[in-house]
Amino acid sequence: MQRAVLIMFVAMSLIPAGDSAGKIMTSEMGVAPVFVAWSRFFFGTLMVLPFIAPSAFALLSDWRVWLRAALLACGISAIQTALQTADIATVFAAFFIGPMFSYVLAALFLREPVTVLRSLLILAGFGGVLLVVRPGMGGDPGVLWAVTAGLCYGAFLTMSRWLTGMGVGTPIALTFSQLFISTLFLLPFGLINLPEPTLPITALTLTSAFCSMIGNLLLMYAYRISNATRLAPMVYFQLIAAVGLGRGIFGDLPDVYTWAGLAVILAAGIASTRLR
Repeated sequence: MQRAVLIMFVAMSLIPAGDSAGKIMTSEMGVAPVFVAWSRFFFGTLMVLPFIAPSAFALLSDWRVWLRAALLACGISAIQTALQTADIATVFAAFFIGPMFSYVLAALFLREPVTVLRSLLILAGFGGVLLVVRPGMGGDPGVLWAVTAGLCYGAFLTMSRWLTGMGVGTPIALTFSQLFISTLFLLPFGLINLPEPTLPITALTLTSAFCSMIGNLLLMYAYRISNATRLAPMVYFQLIAAVGLGRGIFGDLPDVYTWAGLAVILAAGIASTRLR
């Protein structure tokens, strides 16, 4: 269990670290957010390609797999757009509307059981997101892109559970399909927005893709060696890592409303995962 916890902490730090590299490119170097998203999928595909079986290519004929990848492509593009103007802690807090949206979709379409206590915790978490976004109260408009990303990711999570429950592909095959198809979806936009291949941009592009890919692979490995219920609350460590990276790299600290929203999201999210 201790090894799994350590792996989760590393994984949950690497994912916002990859987004921090993307934020440097979009906010300080003028790189288009869609290029950052496309390059992440492209290099992720190359990283996972040696580990897949030939049968994984059969998934490419399933329209559901294409829809799932489209949701992910839209979500990652949206979060990179949000990071261009908003600080990383705020973006991650707003992005966590995704698990809440997934809960609603799973109840409606997958007929998963709904409990009163979990529903109340989901509503509390949504209240925390509203504190971060503050619609109509002077919140950063870029955070709306983070909410869009969270909604796309919530739908992606629900489709993932649907396909996994139906036995459509192995986890590594589904990972390859989402990366490869997302690369194809964003290819025209990535090529149109190719930045000048300077050494800093190249290094940050590879860092963004590497951190994101390794973080997600470590997440899968941690869930493989330990109980998912015990590890699920640690997903919210991304919020803490995002605050630390925002302070250390960009000199950003959340305002009072965002701190309050982060606290509510963390408390409601951890309590909700402990119920499962």
